[in-house]
Amino acid sequence: MLGGLILVAVLITAFWFGYRVRTREPRPPQPEEQPHRPDTDALPGEMTEYRRPAEMPQTDGEHRLMPYQLKDGGTAGTETSPDPPSEEKRKWGGISSGGFGSGGTGHGD
Repeated sequence: MLGGLILVAVLITAFWFGYRVRTREPRPPQPEEQPHRPDTDALPGEMTEYRRPAEMPQTDGEHRLMPYQLKDGGTAGTETSPDPPSEEKRKWGGISSGGFGSGGTGHGD
């Protein structure tokens, strides 16, 4: 009986404390105070560009091409392109990767 009274007192105290904490919180913003999206469809910081493979420099065949001789230190394999890729370039090369449970081997059957 005493344990039940202690439990009820603890629950009432917890609800009372939760109510006090909630009343101190700022009110939720009104709809006119909410942030609005920009007029464009793009998200802030989003950038759209077309990419194409970077040209590989040719050598005379006697000397090796070193990584520092590549554009951007050899770290960038693509460069920006003003034109979108052709439909043929955008299509997958025909090799089926197979998905889990698809029954395929994943090696282009």
